[in-house]
Amino acid sequence: MKKMLIAGNWKMNTNVFEAEKLAQYILGFLKSSDEVSSKVLICPPFTNLYPISKLVDGTSLLLGSQNCHFEQKGAFTGEISIEMLDYCGVSHIIIGHSERRAYFDESDELINKKLLAILDFGKTPILCIGETLDERNSGNTFNVLSKQLNADLEGVSAEAIENIVIAYEPVWAIGTGVSATTEQVVEAHNWIRQFLVEKFGEAAKGVALLYGGSLNEKNANELLAIENVNGGLIGGASLKGESFAEIIKIAQKYV
Repeated sequence: MKKMLIAGNWKMNTNVFEAEKLAQYILGFLKSSDEVSSKVLICPPFTNLYPISKLVDGTSLLLGSQNCHFEQKGAFTGEISIEMLDYCGVSHIIIGHSERRAYFDESDELINKKLLAILDFGKTPILCIGETLDERNSGNTFNVLSKQLNADLEGVSAEAIENIVIAYEPVWAIGTGVSATTEQVVEAHNWIRQFLVEKFGEAAKGVALLYGGSLNEKNANELLAIENVNGGLIGGASLKGESFAEIIKIAQKYV
């Protein structure tokens, strides 16, 4: 048995009405199901966080953000602070997503600043790491992961490591419909676990490791059964209430 986190990253999808409808579907599923031991998290766009916070308040459904700024206030046009997210009831914040790294040139230095700020505010960062197809094909997967983890976790204490969630998302499997093979996920997650234990000690055995590459209701059973997979960071399938609910059901088998 293991702890499990099923997280939905809605990306730049849903208006307020669509978001409320999807959140209500997930809430209805959780209320009508037998006890769900897995943690369930949804991460809507910024504009939908406050109205959805009213729906999930007092329930088991957790609310997360897709990004944040590391400063708490100031002249940072277009940015959102952790304090602002706190008022919306956010518990988790995604950082380092491959789309942020690729499309917005976010560096490991910036990601590290965000991670430390999130921890200081008492929230849970979901740190995304992963290699591109070229990096995998050239045999550099673990060099890339090592570089990202060392830089992104700079300044994190052994006492704080359990408060971080890490999502392994092979870039070549995000939004492509192609998922890594079971063997590839086993290898990557075992390597990440060992890296963390060597760097932070026994406490790192409690870090939740999510898989984040095109996980859906069809491959969830195979992927969530893997020993060092503690859930998923789910994109497309989290936008379909029935698919997301089915993944939650499957996760229950391994909690």
